[in-house]
Amino acid sequence: MVTVVVIINTLISLLLFYIAWRIWQIKGRIAWITDRLTAYEQCSQNLLSQTPQNLDISQQNIRNLRRGNQSLQLQLQQVRQIVSLLLLGQRLSKRYIRQSHSFGRTMTVPKTRTNNSNLSS
Repeated sequence: MVTVVVIINTLISLLLFYIAWRIWQIKGRIAWITDRLTAYEQCSQNLLSQTPQNLDISQQNIRNLRRGNQSLQLQLQQVRQIVSLLLLGQRLSKRYIRQSHSFGRTMTVPKTRTNNSNLSS
């Protein structure tokens, strides 16, 4: 009878020793996971602590780009106006040259556009 009790106690002790060993392994894994999460949290904190400053810098850069864009838009509008004036001057000079050459020969009437729909009627 004593032998049976000793064997049962030994089995219970081995089972409890196995459970304690598994708990010790799980504790090591939990410690490793805790260390990794702490490192991730520190990295995130370092990045996020700079976010307000980075946002302010980005907003200032956007404002500067918009100001530069407005200036470029004004310059583009001025260039378009200059090109438009140049084209108008070119058309007027062609018309003037054509009319001045026609005075030497015979007087011609400036060309008018004809409407093709009137010709078919």
